[in-house]
Amino acid sequence: MELFASPMACSLASHIAVIEAGLPVKVRFIDNKKTDDGGDYYKISANGYVPALRLDDGLVLNEGPSVLQYLADRKPEAGLAPAWGTRERYELIDALNYLSTEVHKRVFYNIFAATVPAEAREAAKAQLAPTLDAIAKRLGGRQTLVGETFTVADAYLVTLLNWSVFLKADLANWPTLQAYHQRHLKRPSVAQAMGVEMAERKRRAA
Repeated sequence: MELFASPMACSLASHIAVIEAGLPVKVRFIDNKKTDDGGDYYKISANGYVPALRLDDGLVLNEGPSVLQYLADRKPEAGLAPAWGTRERYELIDALNYLSTEVHKRVFYNIFAATVPAEAREAAKAQLAPTLDAIAKRLGGRQTLVGETFTVADAYLVTLLNWSVFLKADLANWPTLQAYHQRHLKRPSVAQAMGVEMAERKRRAA
């Protein structure tokens, strides 16, 4: 399998999942819609965004929640997703959909996308604090977003909290989120994936 990613983008969550599960997945970074071998990324991802997971049979999954769950299900013993049919699995789906639509798409996309009008960008920025309020309420006093162990939902949330910090949101205003973020940044899979991706960003900037 091949995971197409962009350094420190939403695909970081999938990169974390790959490492956490110990899966034989090659991570390939794209740059300006080109693959690492100079190919046209649109031939892999019709929408041109990440993550994209190309399976061994050629099928491409191109949405974060589906990629994350597919990776988790390849190594059930890693505990990255509850078993299908359980209540907890539907809680995971609920969390992933919330993060991908209400948080990622509605807030962060509108802040970061160059094509978004200035008025919409400012409106999205104004929603960042209320969104962090909602996430903190959803997390409550728990150490993980779903159940009692680290799942792909946590990999996604860590990624989104990284963006919050980049936008100068002071997570000290949300003590539970700050503690959650700092704790999971120390997780080996998170630290390894972020180290690789930050190194790729520095390489490009050199």
